[in-house]
Amino acid sequence: MDDAKLDALGQTIVSALPGAATGHSVAFNQLTVDVEVSKIVEVVKYLRDDPGCRFVNFTDITAVDYPDREKRFDVIYHFLSPTLNARIRLKAQADEATQVPSLIEIFPGADWFEREAYDLYGVFFVGHPDMRRILTDYGFEGHPLRKDFPLTGFVEVRYDDQEKRVVYEPVRLNQEFRKFDFLSPWEGADYPLPGDEKAGPKA
Repeated sequence: MDDAKLDALGQTIVSALPGAATGHSVAFNQLTVDVEVSKIVEVVKYLRDDPGCRFVNFTDITAVDYPDREKRFDVIYHFLSPTLNARIRLKAQADEATQVPSLIEIFPGADWFEREAYDLYGVFFVGHPDMRRILTDYGFEGHPLRKDFPLTGFVEVRYDDQEKRVVYEPVRLNQEFRKFDFLSPWEGADYPLPGDEKAGPKA
């Protein structure tokens, strides 16, 4: 489907769903529709059931974190219409307290994708029957794909041979106490290196 047809489809969707679909754009031969997060179920039902759409293939759900925004998350949905031979992306904004309606009743395959978005970003899907973490460990703190999540994490896991079990300990950054010399010896260090005595005096 070319960009003109995608643009026409976007206009049709936005005009058919006032207050739910708030805008659209076409880039890289893909249609993106901005959606009010509380109306996501209404929009997805329309895309699945309308004869002019037939987006019956649910692809995935993910999120993007913009920590400087008031609504820091873009919750992203991808669908495919074999009838139209076209893909569509839905984009809904949410913050940390937003309860995003679950799509499980419409597309049961959304189950693990919603759990993944909750686990990695902290986006909560209301109506999901089993909103638990899916990729991180039990008792994991934080959401590792948020931009403000520390690169080292909060705890480290290791097997303690004396206790004969896995233990969790706060991360210790021992390297901050080391002295780093960032000068390459090939660029000329200000201290003698082993073997310098063989080179003789500098000209």
